[in-house]
Amino acid sequence: MFNIKPGGFFIALLLLSPRLSFSYQEPAQELETVVVTKQKQFLLNAYSTSSSQSESFNYQSAVEELTGLPVDLQSRSLQSGIQTDFSLRGSSFQQVLILLNGQRVNDPQTGHYNSDIPFTKEDIKRIEVIPGAGSSLFGPDAIGGAINFVLRPPEDRRVSWEFGAGNNRNGYGLFSFSDKIKDLGLRFSIEDAQSKGFRFDTDYKKFTTSLGAYLQLPDGVWENNFGYQEKAFGAFDFYTPGRGFPSFEWTNTYLINSGLTLNREGLLIKPNFLWRRHYDKFVLDKTQARSSSANNHRTDMFTPSIYLQKDIGRLGKAGLGMEWGQERIVSTNLGNHTRDHKSVFLDDSLALGQKWDLGFSFRWDNFSDFNEVYTGSASAKFKLTEKAAFNFGISRTMRIPSFTELFYSDPTTIGNPDLAAEKAWNYQAGFEYKEQDFSSGLVFFLRSERNMIDWVRTDPSQKWQARNFTHDDVFGVECSLSRRINSLLSIDANYAYTDKKIDTQGFLYKYGPNYARHLINTIFNIHLPFGRQEIGFQYKKRPGRRGWLLMNAGLNYDLNKNSRIFLNSTNILNVEYQDIAGIPQPGRYVEAGFRLEW
Repeated sequence: MFNIKPGGFFIALLLLSPRLSFSYQEPAQELETVVVTKQKQFLLNAYSTSSSQSESFNYQSAVEELTGLPVDLQSRSLQSGIQTDFSLRGSSFQQVLILLNGQRVNDPQTGHYNSDIPFTKEDIKRIEVIPGAGSSLFGPDAIGGAINFVLRPPEDRRVSWEFGAGNNRNGYGLFSFSDKIKDLGLRFSIEDAQSKGFRFDTDYKKFTTSLGAYLQLPDGVWENNFGYQEKAFGAFDFYTPGRGFPSFEWTNTYLINSGLTLNREGLLIKPNFLWRRHYDKFVLDKTQARSSSANNHRTDMFTPSIYLQKDIGRLGKAGLGMEWGQERIVSTNLGNHTRDHKSVFLDDSLALGQKWDLGFSFRWDNFSDFNEVYTGSASAKFKLTEKAAFNFGISRTMRIPSFTELFYSDPTTIGNPDLAAEKAWNYQAGFEYKEQDFSSGLVFFLRSERNMIDWVRTDPSQKWQARNFTHDDVFGVECSLSRRINSLLSIDANYAYTDKKIDTQGFLYKYGPNYARHLINTIFNIHLPFGRQEIGFQYKKRPGRRGWLLMNAGLNYDLNKNSRIFLNSTNILNVEYQDIAGIPQPGRYVEAGFRLEW
């Protein structure tokens, strides 16, 4: 029987606390209608981070900000965001669409590299989480949903310098500069982080630098962003849990995103070009680094696109988009492959009277090595009052196999070139309430999956092999609360329950059961005269395994309006747990640092 006492206490406290009216900065997370850069399409119950949360916890990487939202982060080492898998509503790590300013950046080799986003936390303005039916508009891979990293435009002069050091000989330094001179805005960041690791073969080094240039035009803006990141990290049993392989990995990521936004006489025009190159060198056993166990991979993805939108009166805001993409891999293990991708999509959003908002989308995708696929979505929002509303949504989504699932081979794993594309139907119904001091949301969701892909075997002596399965059914509920108690205290909390019925067909699954059945996040925001403090709790339980409760804290002391010192601690209770079965996670971690901003 599941015991929800820790999280239940915090949610009960939220419900019982008196409602007081006051004014201060926005809460760390919001349940809101998220607007992404593609268009102002109505979206269902989406979530967003804010910069205030990052500043209070002093996260090293933007990925860590997602710990306060209903996102299942399956991390090998969350500090500094070395490698993290994303899961939404019981999805696998391959089934979440990753966006940068609304543009798809999923790694074609494997979803394990989707967190290789070559920008620092200073470059990220916010992160938008769009689960379920609302995410299908943005293309393949959004089986569980989408996560959109929104870059910060250089709107004014801002210089920041930060460094920190903690146990396990962890340390990092970060410098960022942005300014706007007349119509030209520039942003530059550079970061270096390293650690000796919390146990054998978990050491890492990470270097990130980025450059942004924004040119204001008479009818819009031209945005250009370049990012580079390199990582070297111990990968003990990352891909072979329980086998005892002292692996090591090196990755390099280059990304260029250039987009033009023009609005001429009510016509929105958005051409865009994105290029991402990723290098990966992986050694299964680093004690034999010069043997045949070393794999070298290089992937490229190119995506030119254009989007047009026009307000056509009673028919709402109608949009038309076209994309052409190409994915390439050159690999000593997977071989050399090229995949072309063409898509056309339509969307429309309109209001019917004062009560109803409607959203529609339709998309055609054609991959050179798979059949044509038609996907789409329909959503509706009914406003009970100015503060309360019901919403409903349905969507069809798809995902094609990664190059690893198709072609990989090592002593423990083998791919399958005959895999078919995954397909899923998403259904959801929700309620949301929002006022100045209090917001809440409740969503019920159902997902019916077909031809789902997992690595399976019938006997522990066999290799894991990628296979399609008949179907999975996923049901769950999400609830979110944000409450301002008084001028000193506010609380953000969310709870997600997911139940996944898997058609096992007698196979042992490598990833299928590795989802969060119960996920609770609670954050207390404390505003003191000398600085903002945060204390967070997270409870997570996976099927067939015991749950664990983690406690984190971010403490700040403002020296003056431009500088502060901070003390962070994660896993304060020193809980022993394994986010991924067979891979122990770090114990108590304490870090102190200094930040200067002017």
